[in-house]
Amino acid sequence: KSGDDGTAKEDTNKGTLTLDATCAPANIRYPQDISLLNEAREKLENMIYCFCKCYGLKLPRRYRKRARKEYLAFAKSRKHTAKKIRSALRRQLGYVKRDLGYLEQFMSDGYAMTGKDIGLYLTIIRLYEQQQYMYDNRIHSVEHRIVSISQPWLRPIVRGKVKAPVEFGAKFDLSLDSEGYGRLEKISFEAYNESTCLIEAIERFKERTGYYPERVLADQIYRTRENRSYCKEHGIRLSGPKLGRPSATAKVDKKQEYQDNTDRIEVERTFSLSKRCYGMSCITTKLEETQLTSIALSVFVTNLFRIQRRILCAL
Repeated sequence: KSGDDGTAKEDTNKGTLTLDATCAPANIRYPQDISLLNEAREKLENMIYCFCKCYGLKLPRRYRKRARKEYLAFAKSRKHTAKKIRSALRRQLGYVKRDLGYLEQFMSDGYAMTGKDIGLYLTIIRLYEQQQYMYDNRIHSVEHRIVSISQPWLRPIVRGKVKAPVEFGAKFDLSLDSEGYGRLEKISFEAYNESTCLIEAIERFKERTGYYPERVLADQIYRTRENRSYCKEHGIRLSGPKLGRPSATAKVDKKQEYQDNTDRIEVERTFSLSKRCYGMSCITTKLEETQLTSIALSVFVTNLFRIQRRILCAL
C-alpha cells in the first residue's frame, strides 16, 4: 500500500505471540477453617490483652485455655468426621464472636485501637463473617475467601493439576514474542478467565512492533468465539481446531498442528525455568506490593539470562 506521501507502508502480519497463564504460589500454610479460626482467636486475645494493659481495664473472661485445649484435641485426632468438624467449627466461631464483642464494647466506650491493629481487626471480622456464612449454609466456598490472616489479599486459584489442584498466590498471563522474551500481560490475586487477555495482548504486540502477529499460540481456553472472530478480522491465525463439531470434509494440517504445539511449549519452558531457578515457585515476600514485584523481577531476570546466552553464543 502507498500513503498520501508516496511512502510504502507495510501492513502484513509478522511474528508469533505465545500466551499462557500460571500461578505463583505464596509461602503460606495450607489454609484450613479450624486453623484459621484458631489463629484469629489467638490474635484477638492478644489485642484484648493489649487494650486492657494500655488503658488499665480489667481483663474479660476469654476461655483461652479451654479454646486451646479443644483445638489441640481436634488437631491431634486422626479421623475428622463431618460431625466433629462442625462441632469444632461451632466452638471456634463462638470464641471468635465473644472476643470480637469485647473489642467492640471497648471501642464503643471510647477506647481507640492502635493503627497497626485496625487492619488486622477488619480482616478477622471478614474472616468470621465468611466462616459463619459457610457454616450456616453448609457450603465450602465463598467469594473473596480469606486464606491467610497475615496476607488477606491472597485467594485460592484452581489449577486442576494433579500435584497442586489449588494454589494460593497471584495468577498472571505471560506472553512470549518471536524472540522468546516474556511480558506480563495481566496479574491479579483474584481468579479470572484468561481468555479475556488475548485481545489486549495482541493490541499491545501491535503497539510495540507496528504490526499484528502472524499467528497466536494459546490454550483451548483462549479460543473463544469472540477471540476467534477478532483474529479472523485481523488476519491472525489462532492455533488449535475450530469451535464445534468438525465437518467430514475438513482437512487437518497435521504438520502445522504439530509445529504449533511444539512452539507453544516454549512458554511452559519459561514457566518452569522461572519457578526452578528464579524464585517464582514460592513467593516468600509478605506484602502485596513486594509479592507483585517479586513476580515481575523473576520474569525480568529470565529475560536477562536469555539475552546473556545470546550474547555469549554470538562471541
